[in-house]
Amino acid sequence: MRRRLLVRALWGFAEVAVSLGVVLLLLVAHQLWWTNRLARDDAGRTVQALEREWGVPVSPSVPGPGAGAGPGAGVAPGAASGPGAVAVPGSSSSAAPSDQPPFPRWDQAYAVLRIPRIGLTAPVAEGTGKGGVLDRGYVGHYTRTAQAGQAGNFALAGHRNTHGEPFRRIDRLRRGDRITVETRDAVYTYTVDKSLARTAPSDSGVIAPVPRSGITTSAGYGEPGYYLTLTTCTPEFSSRYRLVVWGKLTAMRPR
Repeated sequence: MRRRLLVRALWGFAEVAVSLGVVLLLLVAHQLWWTNRLARDDAGRTVQALEREWGVPVSPSVPGPGAGAGPGAGVAPGAASGPGAVAVPGSSSSAAPSDQPPFPRWDQAYAVLRIPRIGLTAPVAEGTGKGGVLDRGYVGHYTRTAQAGQAGNFALAGHRNTHGEPFRRIDRLRRGDRITVETRDAVYTYTVDKSLARTAPSDSGVIAPVPRSGITTSAGYGEPGYYLTLTTCTPEFSSRYRLVVWGKLTAMRPR
């Protein structure tokens, strides 16, 4: 009798273990495949909608492979949260953008980011919240930083893993690589200049008007300019640290 009960108990345990394994596999598939597919489709449609609105030839493909960060919450001004996000500094640049409203609507996609080196085309939306921006495969603009082409620091965040992962491969960017930001009225070209392989999520200096790490003080700049900052989580599948890439504005072409 005891042996029979033991066999039944072991069989029941095995069934539970198999069921849990199947559930975990489904969760992993959802995170690593399904969320990417949905987000990339959404982002691709958004890019095409923006191009139609601007009256330019519509891109034939959806945003290419990239990356974003792991789980996290949306970013409120002055707080570090959400994948790829760092704390927003208290000040913003003083110049007003010349080709778009000073304050795009929250979660509004209003620009297109292109990084040829990593095959990325992605919409840029206002804010770095998860549901309305990052989880849709968009790149999020830190709301209290400069806009594209504006004096100061145009700072962006994106997922490195899951949900479209637009910034997955920004660690491959090298000095001299070209990055373009397209808006309704102009195309801005930034050139990659520097990077910071790892810093804390609270290192708000990396997205300051004159970007400079408050932790690795040798990383960054010492004078005002026209900067672009890309931030995401590192290492992959973790949100423990932030990876930062900086560029400088090198060209502007009106449409």
